[in-house]
Amino acid sequence: QVQLVESGGGLVQAGGSLRLSCAASGRIFSTYFVGWFRQAPGKEREFVAAISWSGGSTYYADSVKGRFTISRDRAKNTVHLQMNSLKPEDTAVYYCAAQREGYSDRYYSGDYQYWGQGTQVTVSS
Repeated sequence: QVQLVESGGGLVQAGGSLRLSCAASGRIFSTYFVGWFRQAPGKEREFVAAISWSGGSTYYADSVKGRFTISRDRAKNTVHLQMNSLKPEDTAVYYCAAQREGYSDRYYSGDYQYWGQGTQVTVSS
C-alpha cells in the first residue's frame, strides 16, 4: 500500500511560480511511476506530468511543457512539481498519483492505483 500527501498549493498571480510536493509513504518500488493530474471545476481530470521512481523517464502534457518540471527526491520519498509562468487556466485541484508495475499508460488516470487528497492551485489574472 502507498500513501500520498500533496502540499504547496495556493494563490498566485499570473506569471508567478509554485512548487508542489508529493510525499510518499509505504511500499513504493523503483518500477513505479508517480504522476500529477489536475481537475478544474466542471472539467475532467487531466494528466500534467509523470516521472519514474527510478528517475530516468519523465512525461509532460503539451500544455505545460517548458513551464513545469517534475522531479523526485528518493532520499525523502518526495516528488516535486515546479510550476513556472503560471496562467489562469492552470487553476485546478492538483492530485499526486502512483502507478504500479504492470500498468503502462502514464497519461491515463485509470492506470494509477494510489491517489493523494489534492491541493488547490489558483492563478489570478
